[in-house]
Amino acid sequence: MSLLIVGLLLFLGAHSVRIVAEDWRERQIARIGERAWKGLYSVAALAGLALIVWGYGAARADPVVLWQPPFWTRHLAALLTLPAFLLLAAAYAPRNRLRAAVGHPMVVGVKVWAIAHLLANGTLADLVLFGSFLVWAILDYRSARRRDAAAGVTRSPGSFAGDAVTILAGTVAWAAFAFYLHAWLFGVHPL
Repeated sequence: MSLLIVGLLLFLGAHSVRIVAEDWRERQIARIGERAWKGLYSVAALAGLALIVWGYGAARADPVVLWQPPFWTRHLAALLTLPAFLLLAAAYAPRNRLRAAVGHPMVVGVKVWAIAHLLANGTLADLVLFGSFLVWAILDYRSARRRDAAAGVTRSPGSFAGDAVTILAGTVAWAAFAFYLHAWLFGVHPL
């Protein structure tokens, strides 16, 4: 469990600098340059992700069961991950209405993903992993919306073509993950 926690601290810590220390971040970028900052950020995030994967795998080998979710929550989680994938696609697809409406669709997608997995899993490792991501996403979304308001950010209204790309890409990615990749990567068949 300690590897999982250290990984979460590294990964979410790197992703939380803008939440807790925006001015410090800007000073560091000015001091060392944007490329060096992104390099250090990437190394910390990748190291954290590797530790999360390793630590979560180790914790799953010897689980501490906190509750036993009903079987139907697996299906609910699979259904909830569809909007999570659509939100993820909206973060990258150009000119879509979902991004215009939500502002930071990837972070909202992380919230939905974390909630879905908390509903369907009941071990301590699941609570630590998905609960940490949920708390981070809530704090990050609030922080990002405050930065947007302070900067007067406005978003383009989007287009039908952007919406179509978002829906197609998100649905295809969700189907690939739900029917194939999740079982291959994690040994769990969500559907």
